[in-house]
Amino acid sequence: MSTSDLAVIVPAFEEEARIAATVRAAATIEGVDLIVVVDDGSRDRTRQLAQEAGAVVVRHSRNRGKAAAMESGAGAVAAIEAREGRERPRLLLFLDADLEETAGNAAPLAVPVREGTAAMSIATLPPQKLSGGGHGFVVKLARDGIRSAVGFEARQPLSGQRCLTREAFEAARPLAFGFGVETGLTIDVLRAGLPVVEVEVEIQHRVTGTDFASQLHRAKQYRDVALALGTRRVPAALRPETWRGAR
Repeated sequence: MSTSDLAVIVPAFEEEARIAATVRAAATIEGVDLIVVVDDGSRDRTRQLAQEAGAVVVRHSRNRGKAAAMESGAGAVAAIEAREGRERPRLLLFLDADLEETAGNAAPLAVPVREGTAAMSIATLPPQKLSGGGHGFVVKLARDGIRSAVGFEARQPLSGQRCLTREAFEAARPLAFGFGVETGLTIDVLRAGLPVVEVEVEIQHRVTGTDFASQLHRAKQYRDVALALGTRRVPAALRPETWRGAR
């Protein structure tokens, strides 16, 4: 591939405090010549600051969720490539908006995909500087569901930092709804017969806290992961209505 073979896609919702640093750091990754931020209905200055940092910004008029933002971002990359007359599509590197300076450490994710040893790479992160208040229910549901569906033992099944070929991304469309997108991606790409690897990267992100809003966020994650598994016909024992560990 050419030296400019990588597009970064950043779904963002009300990330004005972090988005500029994330975009600038992502731009330092070797091979990146395009960064698309999808402003998913933010009411703050996320869009303005992302543009000022050098990103192409796609805006949703209302919050549509992470999966929709990823679809919009990939669509924007494809449209730009069509205008360029580009023959070979860029690899797609999805990064969370809150990584700030550590976004530049995502470079190793592109290596196995660029070399052709994987169609999708998934970041496994070190212990985070701030501890969250989660109880592991969502992670367990996703990990057990992926194992049951495709036999893949995911260390960090909910990791949003991923690099994919365009072929792998298209194999997983339509993406699983909302926060079930990572679980669905892993299952769908592997079911398509495409190789997936996990890669250790030194990335830090904002950890969800313990307040009511944070607990509500986890409930939505759990719902969306369960939906992703259900629509992929993962055994009912892993769905929330029958999994006692979730209660």
